[in-house]
Amino acid sequence: MARRVVSLDEKIEKAEAAVISAKEKYDKALDELEKLVTKRKQLNDKRLLEAYHTSERTIDEIIEFLRAGKKRNQ
Repeated sequence: MARRVVSLDEKIEKAEAAVISAKEKYDKALDELEKLVTKRKQLNDKRLLEAYHTSERTIDEIIEFLRAGKKRNQ
């Protein structure tokens, strides 16, 4: 059986198609990741606000606590 010789142009076209397909998948996955990260941030923001409202601490005490934690971690 004779094998068909694939030209360089055909190989390039096939590689371009593969790259386009991979880029589309990447873009879709990146979009989904961004949506999920945004959703997680919204949920964390909501949890923090709810904790503040049920706390007996003042906003200044909470901010001081958060900033002090940042200084300890540096």
